[in-house]
Amino acid sequence: MSLSDIPGAVPDPALVGARSATAFAEPTVRVRPLWTTGVVLVNVGINAAFFGPIQVLLGQQAEHFDPGQKEAILALVTGAGAAVSLVANPLFGAFSDRTTSRFGRRVPWVLIGALLGAAALIALAGAPNVAFMTLLWCLVQAGCNGAYAAITAAIPDRVPVPQRATVGGLAAMGQTVGILIGAVIAAVVSGNFALGYLVCAAALVAGVVMYLFRSDDAPLPAEARPQLNWADFLLGFIRPLGHSDFAWAWITRLLVNVGNHMVTLYLLFFLADAVHLKETAGLEPAFGVLVLTGLYAVFVIITSIIGGRLSDRTGKRKPLVIASSAIIALASLILAFAPTWTGGIIGASVLGIGFGAYLAVDFALITQVLPSAGDRAKDLGVINIANSLPQVIAPALAWPFVTLWGGYVSLYVAAAVIGLLGAVFVVKIKGVD
Repeated sequence: MSLSDIPGAVPDPALVGARSATAFAEPTVRVRPLWTTGVVLVNVGINAAFFGPIQVLLGQQAEHFDPGQKEAILALVTGAGAAVSLVANPLFGAFSDRTTSRFGRRVPWVLIGALLGAAALIALAGAPNVAFMTLLWCLVQAGCNGAYAAITAAIPDRVPVPQRATVGGLAAMGQTVGILIGAVIAAVVSGNFALGYLVCAAALVAGVVMYLFRSDDAPLPAEARPQLNWADFLLGFIRPLGHSDFAWAWITRLLVNVGNHMVTLYLLFFLADAVHLKETAGLEPAFGVLVLTGLYAVFVIITSIIGGRLSDRTGKRKPLVIASSAIIALASLILAFAPTWTGGIIGASVLGIGFGAYLAVDFALITQVLPSAGDRAKDLGVINIANSLPQVIAPALAWPFVTLWGGYVSLYVAAAVIGLLGAVFVVKIKGVD
């Protein structure tokens, strides 16, 4: 299929010259390690800027404003930020697809997003009240999601299919390393949330520098950009779901992420109330969460690299996505039926093994079912809703299971079933092996 065969996509490259064909062409030349390193570092910076605040700093600032209402303040701030992320990622992705800068389509948005996110983090350090705190965190989410939409689209822009799962796995590794760095930043500042925000801002800006100088981002000529029709522009966020393979890829990612969030959401309370960690192992539940999160992260890093390379070497995506989804479900069942500290360690390790491979291979699969080369960032932004929406769905599902329908056993069994449905529906994708 050529670009001219895609309804509502970019104009026929023959009409706008070879330069536009370069911007939309399917890549065939393998990317070099320096380029990949730049992409990984952007992911590290973005996730450090996200998760340092989410894990600790926002909670400390909420307690600073009103210790008696800290839970409500934190819920308000993070909920507003999550709502912004649902919109910002596909929206800024669509702007990125239409950008005609001489520096390319992705570079301006990586830079603008990082600067906006960093400026908002710096301002957040001195927020005078909850309203400003909420507004500034929303700006952090907007900036970081703009940068993330652009850097994610850079992979299918530049990386050929036989190398894509490997690079996707390294990007997933960068995300996990960023989460760990965010946690380290929050721990090192020792309650000084203002200093923590400044360090997170510095990490975000530092993370994008190499990519800005090594992007090889092909510019989009102005004559290749379609005229803006607002009705068509807005419908463009729904239209990809009319493509069967894309829709099934979106559904499977949503289900797997809902299952994963249901597993991790109440981990602190699971260790305290089901495992009785303090009584049985002499460990504080909060320390137990740190240990299990660290184990999970280590295995995510390892298997994201191994899974990506294995997928690229074999040329197979669906079998590995199905297998990794099944492993994630197995981790849920381990926690359900072995509510002990040992069971928690095994479950967290198995969850990391499955989720690391899933992140790498499913990303490569998704890039192969994108409907239009001209809308890569926007369509990947639509996919990213399947990453963000579970943050809303999982708590709504998890609470009644824990409180009304059988406790943690039923919660983790339900999470396993939902994850397995994600694995089953992968077979509905026909255009990828």
